Amino acid sequence: MEKIDTKLYVLTGFLGSGKTTVLLKLMQVLQGQRIGIIQNEFGKLGIDGTILRNDDIQMVEINRGSIFCTCQKLNFVNALSDMTQHNFDYLFVESSGWGDPSNVEEILEATKVVSGKEYDFRGVICFVDAVNFLEQVKDEETAFRQLKHCNLAVITKTDLADAAQLAAVEEKVREINPVCEILHSAMGEMDYSFLKKDLMIYRWAECEETTNSSENKPKSVFLEYDGTVKQEQLTAFLQAVAPQLHRVKGFCKLEGCGWNQVDVVGALIDYKPSESFEKSQLVFISKVGPAVIKTILDAWKANVDTQMKLKN
Repeated sequence: MEKIDTKLYVLTGFLGSGKTTVLLKLMQVLQGQRIGIIQNEFGKLGIDGTILRNDDIQMVEINRGSIFCTCQKLNFVNALSDMTQHNFDYLFVESSGWGDPSNVEEILEATKVVSGKEYDFRGVICFVDAVNFLEQVKDEETAFRQLKHCNLAVITKTDLADAAQLAAVEEKVREINPVCEILHSAMGEMDYSFLKKDLMIYRWAECEETTNSSENKPKSVFLEYDGTVKQEQLTAFLQAVAPQLHRVKGFCKLEGCGWNQVDVVGALIDYKPSESFEKSQLVFISKVGPAVIKTILDAWKANVDTQMKLKN
């Protein structure tokens, strides 16, 4: 078995926890290094892949399911195997927000068999949303598993939470995983000295079967429209549908504001300027299954005067 020098990190964290924001910052911190990315999303559209795309980065996208699920596990093993040929300094795997990494070590073993090569696996990093995590972990086994099987927990959005909230989140992290290292992050800024460490020394849970399956995959749909909408109309629409959704993200052309990247997690709605696209598209990840389709259609009709199409 050939041990290669590529340092491999797997990034997990529930929907909207800030994985892509930190990964963008990591790419700046490691500028000049040879970097590969395997980017995973549940939906048909690779929104985060669009954000990360860079001529200096070798990237593979795996969409329509979790890379830890049997529905995509073989594709993940093949992608990892293919990436061994590129002699990267670093390879980052950004899993989907619904990804349960309990079986990541089993997948790495399969990669060794297929490729004949072994990565320098540095650990699993779990991103924990300081604003929403305490509610998420009450209801979602995935949020619990992500933290249980991590080596480093990064508590994100610390600028949006007060001291009492941060203390409660950190206490919950320690309850679920007593040994992982803990760091804080705001807007992608954090202590990146962990890159010099082998995070595997903070291993807590043994490899186990993932909870990801084709049966429990959340429903995702996407909306697209031509032309522009008013930002206040889009905000009213998003506020109306947010309670039934885990996440909304995409790119929209707004009247008077141009193209914007749109991100919704819980009650937080964020707009930031983006590059232009052929048409506006939003991806919705549902808490309530297909029932969310009627909610989206009704809320759009009530709040927005631009025609749209909704697709699976």
